[in-house]
Amino acid sequence: MREFVFHPVRFFHFVGILFISLLGCGNNMTVSLDHPADGTEVFGVVKLEAGVSSGQGTILVRFYRDSIDSAGLIGTGSFSGSSCSEDWHTAETANGAHVVYAVATDENHQTVSDSITVNVANLARADAIPSDAVKVTPETDQHPPVLAAAFSHLWDDPVPVGEPINTAGGEDFPFITPDGNTLYFWFTPDVSIPAEGQVNDKVTGIYRSEKINETWSEHEQVHLTYFDEESLDGAHTIRDDTIWFGSARAGNYRGVDIWTAELENGHWANWSNAGELLNQDYEIGELHVTADGNEIYFHSTRSGGRGGIDIWVTRRVGGEWQEPENIEAVNSEYTDGWPFVSEDGTELWFTRGNGAPEIWRSLKTGGEWQEPEQIISSFAAEPTLDTDGNIYFAHHYWDTPSDSMIEADFYVCRRK
Repeated sequence: MREFVFHPVRFFHFVGILFISLLGCGNNMTVSLDHPADGTEVFGVVKLEAGVSSGQGTILVRFYRDSIDSAGLIGTGSFSGSSCSEDWHTAETANGAHVVYAVATDENHQTVSDSITVNVANLARADAIPSDAVKVTPETDQHPPVLAAAFSHLWDDPVPVGEPINTAGGEDFPFITPDGNTLYFWFTPDVSIPAEGQVNDKVTGIYRSEKINETWSEHEQVHLTYFDEESLDGAHTIRDDTIWFGSARAGNYRGVDIWTAELENGHWANWSNAGELLNQDYEIGELHVTADGNEIYFHSTRSGGRGGIDIWVTRRVGGEWQEPENIEAVNSEYTDGWPFVSEDGTELWFTRGNGAPEIWRSLKTGGEWQEPEQIISSFAAEPTLDTDGNIYFAHHYWDTPSDSMIEADFYVCRRK
């Protein structure tokens, strides 16, 4: 056997080659910020996407805004094959030009980065309302809402919710959480603009406002898609950490489908279509999910109803939604829709359209819904209640000479 002789020069030469080889592998790691494109104007939620390759096995990719430090960290992306993505909620960033970085780190702690510059351009509600819009007030309202005299001992007369919720634009589809402290609503800056003109205006959609010390806070927009994917969202209801909403977007079974999203770290995420059964087979429209999560009350033009639009219910049994049942006790030959069920399940509130829309209520006795009664009339619609029994609703300001809606606000009848 040949005797092994340690040769220090050759040893260090070998180690040097190995070290250089390792560095070379690290230097072969690349990252590219592929989406959005450099120079893009963005708003709402942006899906940041980076392509990654590495001989050493990339272990993470972090996305930053303006500075590669904790203050600029957007988040750590999730991998799918050789690509990585992370959602960036730009409402938390000032408008203007910003540099976005993707920084990849391999298992040897070597890093490479790529960057792009984008222009954040979120639009506030107030800035989107036409400059010549005139705010309608109770004094100038041609058709103020009226609480039925038979219920004046239970509720105060309707009054506007007030600023900053109500504006000279259109506020509609209110939903208040049971504790009364969070109000979700739909807004568009000009009610005369048709739906196709609202899709890309940056502001039409769902908003959220919190009540702090009995005062409504400044609202924030609820984004339920990425800025570069067209959608028009509204008709929402919230149950626990899930929002159900109507949406006109790609991937629908119909023109407008019901979708859901989940609340994660203060943002709604993982939006997805509610499925073929609910949307195509059951033809679900605007809806309310009951407190136990096992019933969906909704309106629909599906066959078998009494009027053009009727209220229906589907019940979940064994994890499956069952064939809808028509709520015959409340439906009429008129339009009956926009249902809301109280948290205790004993009151069904809805909108009836017989000329000007009105708010009606049915009580459940012995497990059966009873003949409904009119509660509020004169362009009152889409009721929602908190657990104190306060009635929030949308009031549409109607101009008689032009026979058109000119604005919409939220009103409240407070429980006595």
